[in-house]
Amino acid sequence: MKVGLILIGDELLNGSRQDRHLAHAIEVLKQRGMSLAWVRIVSDEEARLRQTFQETLASPDIVFSFGGIGATPDDLTRPCVAKACGVALQRHPEAAALIEARFAEQAYPNRILMADLPAGARIIPNPINQIAGFSIHHHHCLPGFPSMAWPMMEWVLDQYYQAYFSSNPDVDWRWHIFNTPESELIEMMQTLMTQFDVRISSLPSTKDRTLIDFGIKGEQTQVKQAAIWFEAYLTRAEITFKSQ
Repeated sequence: MKVGLILIGDELLNGSRQDRHLAHAIEVLKQRGMSLAWVRIVSDEEARLRQTFQETLASPDIVFSFGGIGATPDDLTRPCVAKACGVALQRHPEAAALIEARFAEQAYPNRILMADLPAGARIIPNPINQIAGFSIHHHHCLPGFPSMAWPMMEWVLDQYYQAYFSSNPDVDWRWHIFNTPESELIEMMQTLMTQFDVRISSLPSTKDRTLIDFGIKGEQTQVKQAAIWFEAYLTRAEITFKSQ
């Protein structure tokens, strides 16, 4: 099962705010033996946001979105998800009750709008201010504030996806390869990927094109077998290398 992130907000694209969710999400997933497959950063533009959700809802991936679930006019996640799902926004009774319990008469007329969720959505508890996020299908929509979003993401994973937790997660083994142009290793890379079910990365140094940061990633047994073959190849070719 693949996991993706949608990071929402003009401020992320114009540089006025730096994202903090990506690095934390990677670590949260890693702790559970899961990994991140993709990430999208999307502006506060209704048509683009709706299209993004239409595309991601059509996939089987687990998706976490961050931001855009407040009550101001630029908070478009709730209506865009509803339109992408082909359902209406409806006032969720449990979400509304939580907002009313916290804010009493001050819940109206604006804060209560955050209880208007796509029909069929389930709430995600917010341990900080009790204004819920929501889940629909395999999408989980969280606030943009890290102090709220991060424990909510962990709650979703632990509540719904324990079957995908792994005690044998993918590993990423890396080496430095010295004094060898990347072009001379292409055939070796092709053979390695043909013989083993792994992914590779090859990153030449920008300062010294004969220094390569090389990685093999995948299931631990496959990576171990690929690494043995890889190191034997370099040794036979008299190519200097060092594991990281």
